[in-house]
Amino acid sequence: MKILAVGLVALSVSACSFSFGLSPLDDDEPASTGSIVTNAVTPLSADLNEEDWRRAKAALAVALDPQGPGTQVSWDNPDSTRKGTFTPTGAPFVKDDEICRAFSANLSGPSAAALQGMACRPSGGDWAIKEIKPLKGSAKA
Repeated sequence: MKILAVGLVALSVSACSFSFGLSPLDDDEPASTGSIVTNAVTPLSADLNEEDWRRAKAALAVALDPQGPGTQVSWDNPDSTRKGTFTPTGAPFVKDDEICRAFSANLSGPSAAALQGMACRPSGGDWAIKEIKPLKGSAKA
């Protein structure tokens, strides 16, 4: 009976454990002290920052929605003073098993651009710009 009691105590104690972080002793990685806002990687403009691009992508998704009315959708970021619009320029179509749609885009703020392009998305996925170029007949600002 004594062996059984000792076994049960040992089993119950062994299920408990403590973990102590050793990060102060681990100096291989530099400590992060802040973040730097950088421009996002976007085919629209190198001037767009991450928040601009987040807002622009949301507007692009609404404008190109194949179930939507196909009307112009605007976006803006008061913090950067950048803004823009997306306007579908044709009906949705299927290309390489993705839903695609042509659009025009106007960007303004510190720099301006008039663009035309095409974006596609897999079923249930996010829109990705596949082609983008200056709008025909527009002058660069």
